[in-house]
Amino acid sequence: MSSRTDLVEDLMGRFPHVPREAVIKEDLLRGGLAFDDSALTDNEDGAVKPKSYFIFSFDHRTLPELGTAALRRPPEEIVLTGGPYGLRRTVVSVRINPGSPYRVRTDDDGRLRLYLDGRPIADVGLPPMPNYYRHTLANGKSVMEVAPTIQWGYLIYLTAFRVCQYFGAKEECQYCDINHNWRQHKAAGRPYTGVKPVDEILEALEIIDRYDTERASTAYTLTGGSITSHVGGKTEADFYGQYAQAIEERFPGRWIGKVVAQALPRADVQRFKDYGIQIYHPNYEVWDKRLFELYCPGKERYVGREEWHRRILDSAEVFGPRNVIPNFVAGVEMAAPAGFTTVGEAIESTAEGLQYFMSRGITPRFTTWCPEPTTPLGKANPEGAPLEYHVRLLETYRAIMEANGLSSPPGYGLPGPGRAVFSVSSFMDSLPADDSLPAGAVERP
Repeated sequence: MSSRTDLVEDLMGRFPHVPREAVIKEDLLRGGLAFDDSALTDNEDGAVKPKSYFIFSFDHRTLPELGTAALRRPPEEIVLTGGPYGLRRTVVSVRINPGSPYRVRTDDDGRLRLYLDGRPIADVGLPPMPNYYRHTLANGKSVMEVAPTIQWGYLIYLTAFRVCQYFGAKEECQYCDINHNWRQHKAAGRPYTGVKPVDEILEALEIIDRYDTERASTAYTLTGGSITSHVGGKTEADFYGQYAQAIEERFPGRWIGKVVAQALPRADVQRFKDYGIQIYHPNYEVWDKRLFELYCPGKERYVGREEWHRRILDSAEVFGPRNVIPNFVAGVEMAAPAGFTTVGEAIESTAEGLQYFMSRGITPRFTTWCPEPTTPLGKANPEGAPLEYHVRLLETYRAIMEANGLSSPPGYGLPGPGRAVFSVSSFMDSLPADDSLPAGAVERP
């Protein structure tokens, strides 16, 4: 294709059942976008909710390479509407890439718009600064540092442990920059708490609960790096479990409680359930056996792929299959040096994994891979996976889900183009809307 516009429009034409909004969103997520300086926010002093770097960098450059975007933060997300493709409301996580053909800037009339190859393709809306971000904890820490919200305010993201004990080339997942993200924020002098005390999280949640008068925040996710030994004398289940227990005791039923952890033994999973967690995310990352071993060496070493999958199935007996939602990182299937070299092969492998879980009532979800430059796979694959892979995955995902009689997983807001708020992939945008639920309705497990 002679331009990115040609590629996007070719895929829109070839895959008409995939919403146009999802094609553009996937391209933005896999390749990033740039901001004119005039379109950047004023951190926590402005009217726009800034990017919080809640767990990974999700950028195509390091902080020192981002220029003004490192000093005046871009927004956490943007919402796209209108333009020549008639886009319905589409929420997109911001991933900065100064070299992207997508750029956000103001037009001659002062409107903020998204440009592709120099042509305006959508109006851009920015997330308003939530009232709770304007308040601080007693120790001076910001709510954004302790309990940031994403997905247009739907999800409170509680990264309790901001580093990972899978460390070094022989253990770290080859696409993951959690440890570098911590290092770069510390080097830049930004507040970036490594282990968040329970009482700080509770205090931040109290502020959110008090000032979120519209009840936009609907769920929280407890997560962080994998724990292979102990943190604060606690194993992984007890470490993350302490937060769940404290939150559910203080705010019973206020939010849908979710936890992202390793695939743990059944007794550990049961403790999550007993503490009040409703949804469990034991992420399997990539389906192919060879790629899992190569790209997730720590998980292979400490647990192993087959045991990981067995534990996922065991956890479905604890939470119920619908409430076990493992994530995979869409796109690493095609990452050099070992990934599949054709889109067809990659889709076939991923589809096998989807069928394995969906035939058992478990509905995985996925995050669109961002090739962060400090990771081995990001360095080797700065362009990420082909856009065609991501578009075909959306089509395949929906087909397998429907063939198994499943619907969109709980805890992600409403499905459907124009309604979805899940911002780090388009799988919710690509599923059929549930017309029995009005916009803004909350689906609970």
